[in-house]
Amino acid sequence: MMKRKRILFLMFLCFGACFAAWGQQASSLTAPGLNIQIGTPGEDAEGLGQAIRIVLLLTVLSLAPSFVILTTSFTRILVVFGFLRRALGTQSAPPTQVLAGLSLFLTIFIMLPVWKQIDKEAIKPYQAKELSAEKAWEAGFKPLRKFMASQTGETEFALFVELGGTQVQEMEQAEMSLLVPAFILSELKTAFKLGFLIYLPFLLIDLVTATVLMSLGMMMLPPMMVSLPIKILFFVLADGWTVLIRGILASFMG
Repeated sequence: MMKRKRILFLMFLCFGACFAAWGQQASSLTAPGLNIQIGTPGEDAEGLGQAIRIVLLLTVLSLAPSFVILTTSFTRILVVFGFLRRALGTQSAPPTQVLAGLSLFLTIFIMLPVWKQIDKEAIKPYQAKELSAEKAWEAGFKPLRKFMASQTGETEFALFVELGGTQVQEMEQAEMSLLVPAFILSELKTAFKLGFLIYLPFLLIDLVTATVLMSLGMMMLPPMMVSLPIKILFFVLADGWTVLIRGILASFMG
């Protein structure tokens, strides 16, 4: 016991000496003043301008997917495909990734003439220094405005004009803050109309199947188990994918 007490006492003295030495060293330290200077005073404005450009570029890149979705045909196509999958009752077949990829490539097919016109009237003249950045920006939005105006309903556009308190008469001359929400609302409206037309034949198959099962006394058998293969067979025999895509493309051409 005496040996343990001596060892603990020596350890206590060692720790006390260490803390005392560290305290003396810490008390002798002084906090130097901070003098941070990046570049020369003449370069501050240029560096700040580059930083602002980088921030704006990152902001545009982060918003680019939303801009593509909300100003192209992507929304209508994807919503229609969602209605088709629900009408068939196949749950997760085709997968969402497949439908999104097909919607993206169909969007490229539909929007390619518009993008070519933007490249011809805005991007190439700007690269050749024939147009300033502001004029190229305005020229680039003209084909996109024309496409969106052709797909926007007058009722939806009038709604946002009324809510915005403006007096715009033509859609192609409207600001994007008015045209984009009106375009999205019109796309959803058209997609739901197409979805209703898609649902009708499959709903008829479900009703006929349920009626037949009820008449045969098979009330314990879920009608979905019988109607699902019939709907898939009907869709395949009718060449449903070709008919559906043809109808989607025709809705943009009309």
